[in-house]
Amino acid sequence: MIKKADVLCRKLGLSFNNPELFIAALTHRSAHAKNNERLEFLGDSILGFVIAQKLYDLFPEASEGVLSRLRASLVNQGSLAELARQHNLGDYLLLGSGELKSGGFRRDSILSDALEAIMGALFKDQGIEASKTWIETLFNDKLNELSLDNWQKDPKTQLQELMQSKKQELPEYTLVTMSGLAHEQTFKVRCQIPVLDITCIGSGISRKKAEQAAAELMLEQLNKVNE
Repeated sequence: MIKKADVLCRKLGLSFNNPELFIAALTHRSAHAKNNERLEFLGDSILGFVIAQKLYDLFPEASEGVLSRLRASLVNQGSLAELARQHNLGDYLLLGSGELKSGGFRRDSILSDALEAIMGALFKDQGIEASKTWIETLFNDKLNELSLDNWQKDPKTQLQELMQSKKQELPEYTLVTMSGLAHEQTFKVRCQIPVLDITCIGSGISRKKAEQAAAELMLEQLNKVNE
């Protein structure tokens, strides 16, 4: 730990009844057997719940699929690491010598885990309402930047625009099977992104619907990769 934990605690607008919980949240497994992994597990669930509830209230007309994608855009590893860097969280982490030498205090996975561990520690120390208030404050700017304009586009359009924004090859759609009677056919379509070696298969009552289903699954897979 480069800087004292109580300095970070004040910067984050927090005060712990049990400061040891906050210290544990900043402790990586490379530094001590009593580390932040269990608190991170708890914090991850609390974060998902708080953000889901907030999005549910903010966007009453949004579908479950749109809400899921909005949540994934906020609670993925990159988003959390960005928030951690805004507060220079890496300067306060307890890391083993190997992680210190390899720059672990800059790694997205370590930063995001520590931030979630703080959420878990706050819950253990003061309960869900204190956790909810702090998480909503932490994510305030990101929540205010959200708009349904892009998220209400169909999955194929979203996926195509996502690939274009990353300057990567566009998804490829291939008809896998077509079965059933003429008036009740089922189509299965494969969606593939060659450069990422990821494949998803969607089904629907038309080829178009099957392609949309496959694109939806691909978006979910990409969100998981980025978490």
